[in-house]
Amino acid sequence: MELICPAGTPAALKSAIEAGADAVYCGFNDETNARNFPGLNFSRDELRKGIALAHGRGAKILVAINTFPRASAVDIWQRAVDDAVSAGADALILADIGLMDYAARRHPNQRLHVSVQAAAANPDAIAFYAEAFGARRVVLPRVLSVPEIAEITRESVCETEVFVFGGLCVMAEGRCSLSSYATGKSPNMQGVCSPPSHVAYEQTAEGTTSRLGGFTINRFGVSEPAGYPTLCKGRFSTARGTGYIFEDPVSLDATTLLKGLRDAGVTALKIEGRQRGRAYVESVVRHFRHALAALESGREADIASLKPFTEGQASTLGAYRKTWR
Repeated sequence: MELICPAGTPAALKSAIEAGADAVYCGFNDETNARNFPGLNFSRDELRKGIALAHGRGAKILVAINTFPRASAVDIWQRAVDDAVSAGADALILADIGLMDYAARRHPNQRLHVSVQAAAANPDAIAFYAEAFGARRVVLPRVLSVPEIAEITRESVCETEVFVFGGLCVMAEGRCSLSSYATGKSPNMQGVCSPPSHVAYEQTAEGTTSRLGGFTINRFGVSEPAGYPTLCKGRFSTARGTGYIFEDPVSLDATTLLKGLRDAGVTALKIEGRQRGRAYVESVVRHFRHALAALESGREADIASLKPFTEGQASTLGAYRKTWR
């Protein structure tokens, strides 16, 4: 299985390659990618240099152009496609159907991957992207169990890529719309989820209260780690009580499921974290490089070494086990 690793900066890209990434995914420093934060992402020149560096080391570069264009500014997204192809990208990661159509017609020889943002989670949806646009790989949403992934892989003509570590972000089912409502900036269109400018923390004798766009997202006890306030990881009060009805503010870690994912026919394993620093990238990539080597030799992988890099110092198998069902 290929190891697909994140890079939010040229330095992180270099670290990912040196740590053993088979491919690195990154995006331009504008609203065409879903991690559009200040100080992150690549200029056109930085991308060209990054691709040259990767190709010189035998690695690939996948360019994420995975937000949805506004009707009044489609040219920004089309230019991103053209510039990524011109720079020598090994694949484009796209979510919008119109943009995928543009890429397929304008650059028929360019390899296209279906972004997780497209939420293609069944064989019929995947077949549509493959037949209509020649998509070669689909990044599956983080809502599927391993048996479901195996069934999809058996019935699909596309390669499948799944997330194995990092933020447990589904990017579907209206959750990004909640964040957009609270801040006025859309993760799906501007690539901005819970922008720092809208985040506030209040310290009290009882602990910490976190807010997003003026909305209280969570309250933490004095000794409880305070997670970053994203709406889908907030604590909600319902008829069944107060708790995390979407996702806990912890990280996904599927190290223990690598054999099952391999047996399910998965082509590539993806690490989330383009907004994280070089130390995170290097350590997580090396961990999974070693875990894959252990898998090939029949040894047990170290499952404890990533705790310092998890959100809230805790991890979960998320939808892979679907304990919430």
